[in-house]
Amino acid sequence: MQFNSNRFGIPEVTRNIIAINVLLFIATIYSGNTMYEYLALFNYKSNYFQGWQMITHMFMHGSFTHLLFNMFGLYMFGSRLEQMWGAKRYINFYLITGLGAALLHTLVQDYEITQGLVNINQPTVGASGALFGILVAFAMYWPNTQLFLMFIPVPIKAKWAVIGYAAFELFAGISGFQAGVAHFAHLGGALFGFILVQYWNKNNRNSFY
Repeated sequence: MQFNSNRFGIPEVTRNIIAINVLLFIATIYSGNTMYEYLALFNYKSNYFQGWQMITHMFMHGSFTHLLFNMFGLYMFGSRLEQMWGAKRYINFYLITGLGAALLHTLVQDYEITQGLVNINQPTVGASGALFGILVAFAMYWPNTQLFLMFIPVPIKAKWAVIGYAAFELFAGISGFQAGVAHFAHLGGALFGFILVQYWNKNNRNSFY
C-alpha cells in the first residue's frame, strides 16, 4: 500500500479538514460568536435555519476541548481510512456520515421540541457525527486493533471500543444523561458509516467515489 502523506504523516483531505475547523474556531472567537448564527445547525423550523448549515455545522465547535478531541480523533483514525480509500471516497464518506448525523439528530430534535424538552433555536455544532462514522469504519476494517483509551486502564480492541461507545450514546440519548450533547447525531453518523461501508464492500464498486 502506498501512503500519500505530507511530512507530518497527515493525508491531504484530513489535513485540510483539520485546518478548516481550526480556522473557523479562531474566526468564531474573534467574531464574538456571531458566526454560530450563520454556520451552526438550527432546526428547520427555526427562523435561523439556512440550508448550508447542514454542511457548515460539522466544521464548527463550541469549545477548544470539543475541537481538540474531534481533530485528534480525525487525525488518528481518519488518516488511515484516507490512505486506504483515497481522497475522493474519504471526503464523500465524511460528508455523507455528517449529513446522516444531522438527519437523525433533526428527527429526534423534532420530537423533543414538541415535548418542550429543547428550545427550537438551540444550535448544534461539531464534527462528532462524521467522526463517529469514521470510528465505525475503522473498527470494521481493523476490528482487532488494540486501542489505548484514557478512561480505560487496559488496551481494548477497536470493535469493542466502538460498540461500547455506541451503547453509551444510545443510553445517554434515551435517558437524558449529559444534556446538551447531540447523542443521536453521533449515532446517526455511526449508522450511516456502517451502512456505507457495508454497501461499498458488498457491491465492490466505486459508487460515491
